[in-house]
Amino acid sequence: MGSERPLVVATANVNGIRAAFRRGMGAWLAQARPDVLLLQEVRAPAQILLDHLGPEWHVVHHEAPAAGRAGVAIASRVPFQAVRLGLVGETADSVGRWVEADLIEPGGEPLTVISTYVHTATAQTPSMDVKLAFLDRATDRLGELRHRRVVVGGDLNVAHDQRDIKNWKGNRGKSGFLPQEQAYLSRWRDQGWVDAGRTHAGDVDGPYTWWSWRGRAYDNDAGWRIDYLWCSPALAGAVTEVTVDRAPSYDERWSDHAPVRAVLTP
Repeated sequence: MGSERPLVVATANVNGIRAAFRRGMGAWLAQARPDVLLLQEVRAPAQILLDHLGPEWHVVHHEAPAAGRAGVAIASRVPFQAVRLGLVGETADSVGRWVEADLIEPGGEPLTVISTYVHTATAQTPSMDVKLAFLDRATDRLGELRHRRVVVGGDLNVAHDQRDIKNWKGNRGKSGFLPQEQAYLSRWRDQGWVDAGRTHAGDVDGPYTWWSWRGRAYDNDAGWRIDYLWCSPALAGAVTEVTVDRAPSYDERWSDHAPVRAVLTP
């Protein structure tokens, strides 16, 4: 790659890598040509992921302990300098939800990329306690990284405000739209982290990134914006474009999530 070439980073909850490729993820990859892929809910061993992506990719995968569940990965056309799995204080129920990799951008700058998956949970149950504890650890880690060039991508299963969910009135008091969940994203913002998708979309509804498979949610664009690319203060100015790759029709979807792509310009 030439030294002036932009770096394209994409995040995608694939909802199972094998199913995603059966439904057409390969065609999206060929068209979008991301340099770095931040993947969630891989639901397969690293070798299966490599078999689908091909030999030009470098892959690090943090598998969940239960087969067929969760799992986050980073795939990069740029070699890794170092990788780190999980978070300090990680518990058994949060394994397979956070992975970091350091690489060197085409322009020579160091960059840390992170893929994370925050589970859905249910309000007022122990599963929500687990979710909030994970967000606590993630917030602590982001505080440590805020002075570096970092992009965090993933399915956070939190809509930050009313613009991020079509039926926000009907979801008050429900998981994914609770004030105590949203407060974590506000803390990230207060630390100087930049929600690249919101910054580039502006003060509009959406653009949404997840729609139920059921009913006509996709056709009616009744979705949630829960897939994010957050950039550290040192990196935010390098983001020149953010795109949600929404499939043209329900039948052309390869996941219930749409990928989110950002262009980082040297």
